[in-house]
Amino acid sequence: MKGTPVSVESVREVGPDTVAIELEAPAEFDAVPGQFVLLRAVPESDDQRDVDEDDVVMRHYTLSSPSVGETFEITVGIDPDGDLSPWLADLDGGETVHIEGPFGTITYERDCDVVAIAGGPGVGPAVAIAEAAHDAGHDAIVIYQDDEPAHVDRLEAIEDEGVDVRFVDEDADDELADAIATYHDDGQVYAFGFDDFVTVVASAIDDAGGDPDEALIENFG
Repeated sequence: MKGTPVSVESVREVGPDTVAIELEAPAEFDAVPGQFVLLRAVPESDDQRDVDEDDVVMRHYTLSSPSVGETFEITVGIDPDGDLSPWLADLDGGETVHIEGPFGTITYERDCDVVAIAGGPGVGPAVAIAEAAHDAGHDAIVIYQDDEPAHVDRLEAIEDEGVDVRFVDEDADDELADAIATYHDDGQVYAFGFDDFVTVVASAIDDAGGDPDEALIENFG
């Protein structure tokens, strides 16, 4: 199988239909918050090394850990009908998957204040960037739209340490726009989510007098 084999160190539930997967970091794996990896696996196969490439399932996952050491983390939303995510969620740890990367030009280098805006699974990279900024001594704000939020423990932990965290209900686009209008000038804007969400974010920035082209927006499709 193409890519670098890495061990699944742990899988833990971090919200409704959402798991965080800690993966072994390959040698010289140098990634920063905002970047993503391509994960390859053959669900239900006991041997991920010697497989038919036609059976390989591939998905991109953005890092949800604020740094990379011996391991790094991705956050996976579970689609019950999906080809890969249910299998990943059921792993016990110790299994092997293959990764390529890191990829992506949307990065956070711990060099400025940030406004991290997340919709649904975009919370993974958003909380990672907010944690990295806070750890580096910069201000951070998180705006997170989801009816069933994930990583609440991490968000509440950084909120207790002074990070502004705004939770917004799924259908409350006016409230989302108000939050963006309030905070968009308070740091470099990052936004992560599916197409409808990031379209609303870009429009809200524009309506608030900002420049959406200056925001770093990752569209999950």
